[in-house]
Amino acid sequence: MIAQDGYATMKILATNDDGIDAAGLALLVRALAPWGEVTVVAPSEEHSGCGHQVTTQRPLKVEQEGSHRYRVDGTPADCIRLGLLEINPATDWVVAGINPGGNLGVDVYMSGTVAAVREAALFGKPAIAWSRYRRDRTPVDWEILCPQVQKLFEGLASSPWKSGMFWNVNFPDPEDKTLCPQVVTCPLELAHVPIQYQYQQGQYHFQGNYQDRPRNPGSDVDICFSDKIAVTQLTVC
Repeated sequence: MIAQDGYATMKILATNDDGIDAAGLALLVRALAPWGEVTVVAPSEEHSGCGHQVTTQRPLKVEQEGSHRYRVDGTPADCIRLGLLEINPATDWVVAGINPGGNLGVDVYMSGTVAAVREAALFGKPAIAWSRYRRDRTPVDWEILCPQVQKLFEGLASSPWKSGMFWNVNFPDPEDKTLCPQVVTCPLELAHVPIQYQYQQGQYHFQGNYQDRPRNPGSDVDICFSDKIAVTQLTVC
């Protein structure tokens, strides 16, 4: 892919909540490389479901691993703070993901992936959270997402934007992997995921089925579960 005019010198900051060695992050970095310089500032360990947690009561250790790659013993939001304030202040865009699992509806409040781009929006940077819904535990075919990421990024990077705004993108898990899913701009599903607890031997065990969650027509859950790419525009407040 040839870099687009005006994007070739773009500076992109990338992170995730699955750890710096995650395959989804590697694919995201490779997909966006044609637009310029991609700097990775990502957690040393997995922080899935950490939400917008930040570290203030201890120092953060940062290890540089080659050019434009930094390992942080902190959360995704910590990584964005360090990336924008210390490592790459000239960042033009922030991306997080690709998460191996959906971040749909009310998930955005628990997701470390989405928290990272929300933190970027608080700094006034345009940002995109990327996730790939999974029907089951079948391994994700990351390579098939590369052209889809590139096409979406090209479109969002040229879309109207204002400070405090960010995007949440969820790829589907279609039965037919050869199809190119339709892209649909849609709102968040506001209904809560069904939650139950089972009491066993003095402890409460979470019970829930992600696939059984509410899906009002046209919501991001409904769109993604219908084998389409859900793109949702969000703001920090």
